[in-house]
Amino acid sequence: MYPARVDDKGRLKLPVVFQEFFAALPEKKLFVTSLDRRIGHIYPIQAWRQSQKFFQEFRENPKVARNVAFNAADLGADSEVDGQGRILLPPELRRTLGIENQSVKLCAYNGHVEIYSEAVYERRRAEAAVTPEEDLDVLQRAGLQ
Repeated sequence: MYPARVDDKGRLKLPVVFQEFFAALPEKKLFVTSLDRRIGHIYPIQAWRQSQKFFQEFRENPKVARNVAFNAADLGADSEVDGQGRILLPPELRRTLGIENQSVKLCAYNGHVEIYSEAVYERRRAEAAVTPEEDLDVLQRAGLQ
């Protein structure tokens, strides 16, 4: 979990570890969005293309796929890391997540970076602290080393 800040112009300054990760990718384009209107996501464009394909091919509940894809399109935009290690976040995304000119937490997960507002971070932190031993036990029994 890395602290970061969204400045008054809507730019998110990435920690060096994320700057290096994105710089090493063959394609520099990113897609910034939210799937649930609570947590932001920064996808390398190749990972985002895979998500789009998943939405198109998901047949178990097409309405759910359409809804999540709609949220992503509604709040999302292409972006790139600038020379100072910042990415511009779409205005509607910043407003919806409540992160305009605010501190945020960043976390790498499943090939993308998640953006948590302070409020969402505190809720997730409380949720994760309820049953940590039991949660870990379940995963260790499933093969987590």
